[in-house]
Amino acid sequence: MASTYLTYTAGNLPTMTKFTFSVWLKRAAFGANQRVIEARVNGTNLSTMYIQSDEKFAVYQEAGGSTKCDIKTDMKMRDASGWYHVVVAVDTTLASGVDRVKIYINGVDQELTRSTQQVQDEEHNYCRSNCATILGTDDNGSGVQFYGGSMGFAIFCVGTAYAATDFGEFDSNGVWKIKTSPSVTYGTDGFFILKNGNSVTDQSGEGNNFTVGAGNLTNNEDCPSNVFATCNPLVSYGTNKNVLSDCNLTTTGIAYHRPSPPTIAAKSGKWYFEAKALTGSASKWWIGLCDTEYDTLHQGSVGSTANYIWGYDDTTDAVNQRSQCIYSNDLRTGGSTIAISGMFSAGAIATNDIYAMAVDLDNQKIWYSKNGVWNNGSGTESTTWDSTNPDSTNIDADRFYYIGVGSENSKWSVNYGNGYFGTTAISSAGTNASNNGVFEYDVPAGFTAICTKGLNGE
Repeated sequence: MASTYLTYTAGNLPTMTKFTFSVWLKRAAFGANQRVIEARVNGTNLSTMYIQSDEKFAVYQEAGGSTKCDIKTDMKMRDASGWYHVVVAVDTTLASGVDRVKIYINGVDQELTRSTQQVQDEEHNYCRSNCATILGTDDNGSGVQFYGGSMGFAIFCVGTAYAATDFGEFDSNGVWKIKTSPSVTYGTDGFFILKNGNSVTDQSGEGNNFTVGAGNLTNNEDCPSNVFATCNPLVSYGTNKNVLSDCNLTTTGIAYHRPSPPTIAAKSGKWYFEAKALTGSASKWWIGLCDTEYDTLHQGSVGSTANYIWGYDDTTDAVNQRSQCIYSNDLRTGGSTIAISGMFSAGAIATNDIYAMAVDLDNQKIWYSKNGVWNNGSGTESTTWDSTNPDSTNIDADRFYYIGVGSENSKWSVNYGNGYFGTTAISSAGTNASNNGVFEYDVPAGFTAICTKGLNGE
């Protein structure tokens, strides 16, 4: 949600000793406190749930300047590739202190560190008329602790402490799955927003609609039931890495060429991917793919001032025969080898160009397009994709590959099927027979987005 937050003020003062908060979160930024939900009467009376700078989920309450609850999980929420389901069940009336607050993550009742045990019979501030309930940031006037990721299926039940199994369930493979319409009682002042999209209209039936307090609330295809690739914020090369933003859909390069690899790799299947060049100049952007094993081995050894470009690098040894990219209007593969010179008659990558890749890992073939025109093996450029003329066959079978972009002092926005370049929606959706993802241009038949449903053949 980055710099976006949602707000709602109830019309009543319900007794807030029992309640449940359920929400799905996808992490995008790390290393700082990020508020998920907060209700603050003033500086000394507040209730909040947030991800701490150590990546642990915390529940905190303060009343009259005195701490009434300060509890956090022992586990860290440090995965940027998938969604977390967090359920916080509170019943402050219980005699046993350890039972008053439970935190479930992906269906598992978490081990907790209790700096201050929840005080018995204390009322929290959520869903009450004496202060706003805020989703996505703190409510102390500073607005600096924004939640830096995606959020969905936010549910608050007043009057009942539910278990995680009321909102999700394990499938036959042991994977925690969402219940999109849980059978729960919300209470007069409870709510259910962000259901299957970016709607702040309350779906609980109680009519407790939220408003957007600041920022822009976008609706992309990435969701708990179909997770899409984004750039990975946890990968660095040597001491440097590109700067990510817009929930890791935008990458800004540093003073030396660096990749921005995705959170999902694949070793089989047929995949389609788009990226838009935003700022920079020719020879500063590149797009391609790399064997993940090779890339992982070199991540820590790249010099702080050395360039690292998949498929091409004349200053380090960070190249191999299983990597390639379009760089400075040429297809570079296996070191300094130029496989195809002068790709695309329109010239080198320029601002607002949209590049695409169709990658067939089953048959080791790759095609590139620019602004909807396929190179088709250099010589048959056309808006019609030619399945018989790939631009490259220089990849191996049965290896995991990253498909993505990199740059130096330049900016890309990637679209792995989310339907956005950064925070800007695509201008018009192309055809996509797989129904996985939304792209600017037509997806070749048989290809799909890099997402969990695509990986599972759905």
